Amino acid sequence: MEFFCYHRDRPDSLPLRERLVEEHWSYMDLFAEQLIARGPTFASDGETPTGSVHIVDLPDPTAARAFAFDEPNYQAGVYRDVLLRRWRNMLGRSMWDFPGGRSEGNRYLVLGLGPDRAADPAEPPENDELIAYGPLLSDDGTAWLGTAALVRAPDAETARTVLKPDLYAEVEVHDWEFGGRR
Repeated sequence: MEFFCYHRDRPDSLPLRERLVEEHWSYMDLFAEQLIARGPTFASDGETPTGSVHIVDLPDPTAARAFAFDEPNYQAGVYRDVLLRRWRNMLGRSMWDFPGGRSEGNRYLVLGLGPDRAADPAEPPENDELIAYGPLLSDDGTAWLGTAALVRAPDAETARTVLKPDLYAEVEVHDWEFGGRR
């Protein structure tokens, strides 16, 4: 089962985050084979971390909760909250398989949070700049709750167009970069 995990930083958490970087990476190394995508998000200044994205294939929701809440930054108080949802890899690849590589262009996390009506806009748009794309689902995988995409785009507004705004109660766009040691 695939899961989308987005830890959002507390304000002024950078010093603590910096002290824990090796613990965080060592923890993530334990899941290297299961990770589909990972990396930090940043404020509009491109420097201040605002969160951490992990898309991971794990056996069940219990394992996903353990992954999210045993993470060293979470345990130490770096994060203010966690968005953890089942997810379906609509592109069938990891971020490391993205033909655009790790470093060229601007990259974004685009989150579309579901409306109060049933919908399932799970089909990815025709877009060669998608790094990862899939629906956010309930624990049992039956209810669509939104969509998460990682995309390369010239700017945040272009990245936002990956999701059709009329299908979502809210769309968030965050600067994002490839994470990890690879």
